[in-house]
Amino acid sequence: MPVARRTLLGAGLAAATATLAGCGATRDAGSAPATTSTGAAGPTGTGRATEAFGANPARPGTSPTADAGDQAPYSAEVTAVLRRGLPSTAQSVRHTGYPGAVALVTVDGRTTVHTAVGEALRYGAGPSLLAAGKRVAMRPDSIFDLASVTKVYTAILLLQQVDKGRVRLDAPVTDYLPEFGGAGKDAVTVAMLLAHTSGLPVGAKVTGLSSDSARWSAVVTTPLVTGATPGTTFRYSSVGLMVAGKIVEKVTGLRLDRALRTNLTEPLGLRDTGFNPKTWLSPAAQASRLVATDARSSRGLLRGTVHDDVANHLGGVAGHAGVFASAADLAVIGQLLLNGGSYRGRRILAEATVRRMLGNVNAGKPAIDPERPRRTSAHGLGVVLDQPWFMGRLSSARAFGHTGFAGPSLLVDPRRKLVLALLTNRAHPNWSWADPDPTRVAVANVLARAVD
Repeated sequence: MPVARRTLLGAGLAAATATLAGCGATRDAGSAPATTSTGAAGPTGTGRATEAFGANPARPGTSPTADAGDQAPYSAEVTAVLRRGLPSTAQSVRHTGYPGAVALVTVDGRTTVHTAVGEALRYGAGPSLLAAGKRVAMRPDSIFDLASVTKVYTAILLLQQVDKGRVRLDAPVTDYLPEFGGAGKDAVTVAMLLAHTSGLPVGAKVTGLSSDSARWSAVVTTPLVTGATPGTTFRYSSVGLMVAGKIVEKVTGLRLDRALRTNLTEPLGLRDTGFNPKTWLSPAAQASRLVATDARSSRGLLRGTVHDDVANHLGGVAGHAGVFASAADLAVIGQLLLNGGSYRGRRILAEATVRRMLGNVNAGKPAIDPERPRRTSAHGLGVVLDQPWFMGRLSSARAFGHTGFAGPSLLVDPRRKLVLALLTNRAHPNWSWADPDPTRVAVANVLARAVD
């Protein structure tokens, strides 16, 4: 999301500085990094591919590594595009792209590109450029803050409850959260939350409140935008997905992080996905695999702590932001939806529900988004549709995905049976330096030419 939107979500909220110390049970001790080569901009991963996507029976959601020679011929071009976004030299302070990136491409379920470039950690708090020995190279299995790509996960969790008959998409939100009501809000349906047509604003005001219950009350009771009529206009709203996450919690009886584990990541074997990764990554994996974001906010260097300020104030667990994942795990989500709701024999969503999720539920409606004037209202239930500003020449009426403010994106082209998980740390150390969309478009255009 652009600068003004980020400002609306709140910035500079005081909190503890992120550390590398782990807490709770560990899920991964950290695997060996990819072979790297050093260029002008620092360590650059050579990239690795898998013979078959998700083929490792011990870890069904991940990509086992193979020789770089197993990758598609266009892998080198994708890597070259990613390298263009790196700082110009190892000692360059500023960048206009990102310190590092990972791209994973699957076509018809097989990984054709898995490449990592640059650095996962380049700056310290301040920000200050770290000495070479204190930096951390980007790896193919690095774990990123997915920011607003979290919305896709929340939508899946909510639609699971639709499949179970616990939630109706056309029901008023107040059927599940009576406290949601307010002027005009009784007309807001569950589907409108996922389609961004609720009339709710971008962000919620949670500062200055002393408890989680007070902060969540402020979210749920957020009033509509002045003059908004629910169901008529696309307005991007993180509040809508925060509320959607609360519905998941209400009907499942599980906090959203537990619902994610129980209903999605554990069934799919996704061991590198979850909220608050410092509670489930070992100290070694935190040090080697976590990708840094901001290094100049009042919270100091953020690495393994959610970048979004509102999500941070909500304990790092919210429906609009907070999920962390590797490129391989994110690609599984794309493949799951491309497969009609199943993956490796596990049915997660009904096929009819996925068709509804991926259809344009906003046809004919206007879009109000001054920060992205080229944006249309085309949107499914929790996924963005047909947006050339980040999909490039892969954009079509059936193409779907999502972007995140910190630099991640997911793009799926059903015609080509293609999934692209493109993760960058463009918010490291200062999100105002860089725009990730040119790289997203450039990579998509490479794939549009290369994959038929």
